[in-house]
Amino acid sequence: MKKSSKNYLYNSAFSMLELVFVIVIIGILAATIIPQTQTNPLEEAAIQVASHIKYTQHLAIMDDRYDANRTDKKSKVKWYKERWQLVFTSSKFSGYAEAYTIFSDRIKNSTGGANEGEIARNPENSTQIMTGGYGNTAAVNYTNPNFMGMEKLNIGHSYGVTSVKFTGGCGGKRISFDHLGRPLKGSLSSMKSPYNSQAGSQRLIKKTCHINLSDGSDTVSIHIEPETGYVSTKF
Repeated sequence: MKKSSKNYLYNSAFSMLELVFVIVIIGILAATIIPQTQTNPLEEAAIQVASHIKYTQHLAIMDDRYDANRTDKKSKVKWYKERWQLVFTSSKFSGYAEAYTIFSDRIKNSTGGANEGEIARNPENSTQIMTGGYGNTAAVNYTNPNFMGMEKLNIGHSYGVTSVKFTGGCGGKRISFDHLGRPLKGSLSSMKSPYNSQAGSQRLIKKTCHINLSDGSDTVSIHIEPETGYVSTKF
């Protein structure tokens, strides 16, 4: 028996109750999914820092500073002080915000500080140097209009990071790597041999290094493993 067009339309159409039910379900899904797609500045900062730590390790492996002609006691410049490193600072040159710099300390007898000629170039834009603010010269001064650094490396202003703390197997708010990619702690400027400081302590990291970024309410951690220098993040 053939159905009437009137009955067919009635049976196939949504009732008002069904339509409301579908709208409610869509609303619930949207409320659940959309917040998860929104960015978290603190997590973004951790991902960026972790990536740049890996890049520092890459530079240390590819640009091994070893020079047999500069190992004698009379030489004021020691090759092992020139290893690539990443250091965090907060000063008037970074706008009193947490920032970091990637550099090889090879000028002026390796003082432990960074200047424009020692800082890595941005591999994506060679006109920029990899600092978020470090010194009083225009190129490395975040507050100077002629700043040549990268604003995103100023994680205080760019991501709201208010503190950076090193715990575990590292300290001194800096990390460096040897030619094998192994992480070292502390400032290289106080080294008296490739792996010992002036106090005679071993500088190779022996246990996991934790770099904790905080925005005042939440904290995320970056982990660097000893020996391999493997980097991971924990949110």
